[in-house]
Amino acid sequence: MNAVYTHGHHESVLRSHRWRTAENSAAYLLPHLKPHMKVLDVGSGPGTIAADLAGLVGHLTASEVTEEALELSRAEITARGLDNVDFAVADAHALDFPDDTFCVVHAHQVLQHVGDPVRALREMGRVTKPTGYVAARDSDYAAFAWYPLLPELDEWMALYQRLARANGGEPDAGRRLLSWARAAGFTDVTATSSTWCFATPEDRAWWGGMWADRILGSAMAEQALSTGAATEADLRRISRGWLKWAEAEDGWISIVHGEIICRA
Repeated sequence: MNAVYTHGHHESVLRSHRWRTAENSAAYLLPHLKPHMKVLDVGSGPGTIAADLAGLVGHLTASEVTEEALELSRAEITARGLDNVDFAVADAHALDFPDDTFCVVHAHQVLQHVGDPVRALREMGRVTKPTGYVAARDSDYAAFAWYPLLPELDEWMALYQRLARANGGEPDAGRRLLSWARAAGFTDVTATSSTWCFATPEDRAWWGGMWADRILGSAMAEQALSTGAATEADLRRISRGWLKWAEAEDGWISIVHGEIICRA
């Protein structure tokens, strides 16, 4: 049932995840939030989105699948001095909360990594109050687009797809969110998409440099080497490709995400 988290928590991964805010990663949800609401953030990671959301609502519960991962959220919440947040270790497939507990249940980049996203969405709906909202946003790797068309980035994409699926995940989750929501029993679903785009020299240096490090040092790199999916030479070549892309004056990349708002 449970999938293996492909990215892990290497510094290069957290560098990316800590960049995320409610504004750049949950804009589709923000118009639905009210100051009185009680929110569950499933898979809160390093807690930057959770902390932003907590500043807009009455109470937020940050949850992660392990205590180690939850400590990342706890550190961010503590650093910001927020006093309306509590924490819970929770499996998205079997949330340890009563029915009808939360006004909003939110998950960012989570469903692509779970073994049964339909069951997870059903659980998210179960703990949401009637007339509340279930919200999810996931990237869609096959829909990513970039220029220049470097073979090293094609190699990176093929490797990521292979490893994520070997872990039981679905890297092209974004396009499937509406289908998963309907299979979970939701009948009132608004499906949208949005993108992150990195094209300035500063953005390219950050994104390309992050992936140049990530392909060499993260859990993905360890998995690629241990399973024989790639050699150290392969990973170094891909890393150099990301740096080459970052240095290109016409370098551009669009990261596509699917989004759903489901009325419970």
